[in-house]
Amino acid sequence: MPGRQRGVSFMKQYSEACDQNRDPILSVICREFANCRRILEIGSGTGQHAVYFARQLPHLTWQPSDVASSHASINAWRAEAGLDSVAPPLELDVLQDDWPATRYDGVFSANTCHIMSWPAVRAMFSGVGKVLEAGGIFCLYGPFNYHGGYTSESNARFDAFLKSRDPDSGIRDFEQLDRLAGEHGLQFRHDHEMPVNNRLLVWSKRQRN
Repeated sequence: MPGRQRGVSFMKQYSEACDQNRDPILSVICREFANCRRILEIGSGTGQHAVYFARQLPHLTWQPSDVASSHASINAWRAEAGLDSVAPPLELDVLQDDWPATRYDGVFSANTCHIMSWPAVRAMFSGVGKVLEAGGIFCLYGPFNYHGGYTSESNARFDAFLKSRDPDSGIRDFEQLDRLAGEHGLQFRHDHEMPVNNRLLVWSKRQRN
């Protein structure tokens, strides 16, 4: 109905960054998630990534999640896409909400660590360790530091901007994230170089003995 379409368009939020990074991310996750079937996305934001990746990777069922204020936009993108493989969003604040009881063989998150506080980052890795099945894959996209140093001047400026806005945020060190991952049963697999000084880090859940 025309009225409904106008309402959907009004609720849809748009991120230019999502359109810019979706194809480089897709080129990696199409391989990393090749043997997966159920993906939990943490911090789905506008909902753009969820519908785009689900359309391009039809073997996956994509479960978006975010705080409640993001759900209207996610559902608007879902309604417009009309994809059965994109589930209704789950309410998930990593510091406050219960993690889903469902187990997933893949978890994806983009541009979340640097806008979270460190306790929230710790909570996210803890939750990922709980919801991933043995052998499952965790793909994390964003800017990262190595050995305490920036990979570019633009990342240094971006980090200063983040901290000026929220002192608890900032670009995280890969080594700290990898130690944290290990504490929650995750083993490092790959570090993919991405455009604009970003990376896509991949861990897998250790197999049970």
